[in-house]
Amino acid sequence: MNSCLYKARVMHHRYSPREHRFHYGVYMFYVDLDELGMLQKKLWMFSLNRFNFFSFRDKEHLQLTENDSKTTKEQLLGYLAANNIDLGKGRVMLLTNMNVLGYNFNPVSFYFCFDQDNQPVCCVAEVHNTFGEMKPYLAGKEHLSGNKFRLETKKFFYVSPFIDHDTDFDFDLPLPGEKLRIKIDDYQGGRRFFSSTLTGNAKPLTNSNLLLYSIRFPFITLKIIFLIHWQAMLLWLKKIPYHKKSENQNLQKDVYKKYELR
Repeated sequence: MNSCLYKARVMHHRYSPREHRFHYGVYMFYVDLDELGMLQKKLWMFSLNRFNFFSFRDKEHLQLTENDSKTTKEQLLGYLAANNIDLGKGRVMLLTNMNVLGYNFNPVSFYFCFDQDNQPVCCVAEVHNTFGEMKPYLAGKEHLSGNKFRLETKKFFYVSPFIDHDTDFDFDLPLPGEKLRIKIDDYQGGRRFFSSTLTGNAKPLTNSNLLLYSIRFPFITLKIIFLIHWQAMLLWLKKIPYHKKSENQNLQKDVYKKYELR
């Protein structure tokens, strides 16, 4: 089996217009999308598309259209085909948070895609905001050097009300292994003003580890959404410029499940 857990640490560091830094511990799942059914049989705390302490629900991952019955892998393969990428009989490894006791929120998930010879083909970063919107960012073979994908692109998405829509994302995405080292920087006018990292160590995906992390990090998905709003309040108190969702709609491009402003 290829799937595992990562005991990880998230760090956010804003450099300007005022410095603000925080970090917190998490765990994330790194799963082969073809192994989800097998994992459901092996792990008593995990289920596929039904309630459990941990569950993987296709409707929470890469749903490109409303009320679509396709699996997450089918959605991904369709998205890749629209971008002239064919995995053939390859596999897809997804780094993500699972649904915990009926609730999930993933600020960002990563799909690492391999061909049938286990060679990396592409990586898709699936970014969500708190309005329920989603935007994928694709790093193809042209962005691959050694075992790392590197993509620089305009954001054009309302991720945070404290960051302009037209800043640049710099994705630094090494293939996960025994170590996890992902970095995303934000640039404006060629100057880095924000950095986020996700680092961790691989752990076996076992019943005992799931029980351990469910006790050590209870309700982790609720913790993540709480910290997002808590840190937003701190930024507001520091008088960081705030951008309303209704502003600059023309700079929010290629967004799925677009939120209708009222």
